[in-house]
Amino acid sequence: MRKSIILALFTTAAMPLSTLAQGTNDGFGEEEVDLKSLYEMVTKHEQKSKALELYINYGAAAQATHDSRNGEWGARIYNRYLKIEMVGWLTDHIYYRFRQRINKSNVEQSEDNFSKANDYMMVGWKFNDHWSIQGGKKCQALGSFEFSENPLFIYQYSDLEGNIDSSKGAINVVYNPTPDQQLSAEVSNTYNGKLADEFGKEAKISDGKMTSDGNAEPKPDIALLQKASAPLTYALGWNGKFFGGKLQTRWSYMLRTQAKDKYSQLIRFGQKLKLDRLQWYVDYSISLDDLDRMKITTREVAKVLAPTETDLYMGKICNLALVTKMNWQFTPDWNLMLKGTYETASMTQSEQFRNYRKAYGYVGSVEYYPARKQQQDLRFYLAYMGRKYSYSKRSTLTDYNTDRIELGMIYRMKLL
Repeated sequence: MRKSIILALFTTAAMPLSTLAQGTNDGFGEEEVDLKSLYEMVTKHEQKSKALELYINYGAAAQATHDSRNGEWGARIYNRYLKIEMVGWLTDHIYYRFRQRINKSNVEQSEDNFSKANDYMMVGWKFNDHWSIQGGKKCQALGSFEFSENPLFIYQYSDLEGNIDSSKGAINVVYNPTPDQQLSAEVSNTYNGKLADEFGKEAKISDGKMTSDGNAEPKPDIALLQKASAPLTYALGWNGKFFGGKLQTRWSYMLRTQAKDKYSQLIRFGQKLKLDRLQWYVDYSISLDDLDRMKITTREVAKVLAPTETDLYMGKICNLALVTKMNWQFTPDWNLMLKGTYETASMTQSEQFRNYRKAYGYVGSVEYYPARKQQQDLRFYLAYMGRKYSYSKRSTLTDYNTDRIELGMIYRMKLL
């Protein structure tokens, strides 16, 4: 029993396909972590009902940060994460999930009438062991293990993952041909708000192509961004388990309607090795965007390409991301985590900004679990996070790097 608890607390992306997710970004299900609720600890009574499980996810740290662009170090005490979460089964067929960020704006959005602070408010119906359907606001079926991890346990995302705004109104149909294989098809909103809310009422787009009128200096082609009549996203996913769960997969394909005649494709391949004391995953993502939905390239390039333009967004962007992460439980109460990311960005139609960017990320942490015997997911950690950005000479952008050191705590508190 104790061995299974230890393993479950460390592995945050394994998934029995028939249960409801607790702490992850995945709407289908994750391997249950056998946490004891505070209610059970105080009353000494076992909670047998599945109608309500209530969690608080909290993380805080003392941080020291450095940015090579100004050469300065800074320090602060930072409350990095606070969410309340409710999940449960009302009957053998009906389940629900609610997750709300307490430390984020509660202003409602024009498209789905929810705030960005709301991650989940969904209800599902399980027809049988093979078919289920779920709808409401939820994280999109994006695939990959970095995406599927509980955000509470992520010290630093890859740039691609960190800039994906994935919680949308959605309807998802799930088919489990076997207990270890799952297929899904999903339709969701592309945005929480209207196109004008996301990009501005007078938003423009350029793919970086340059034209010259006679003897004038070449200027980028710029066009007004127009809204699509049905800004919807379509996704297909496959989650698999092999060799008794030792090898797992999370693959997906997504097509977004971003604006009129502007589309985005996201293809993801996630693989994970899960052993008793070591877990290791590798994700590979390809993002092809007619409109820079993540706005990474726009923030870096727009003022270089067209210094006098406002509300200008980049187009024809290709982002590639390779992410790998390892957890090793070298003693029952200690975990070593290592993570690396490699990413590239390119404006495929621009001579100046084709293959212009490379980004490297590296994370290492040591985590201590002092209350494992009490079945509590409380951890204290010391972590280092770094990023390095390298740009092509023709982009005229300047290389830089950032560093962050954290001494902190994380507590996934089960109240009921």
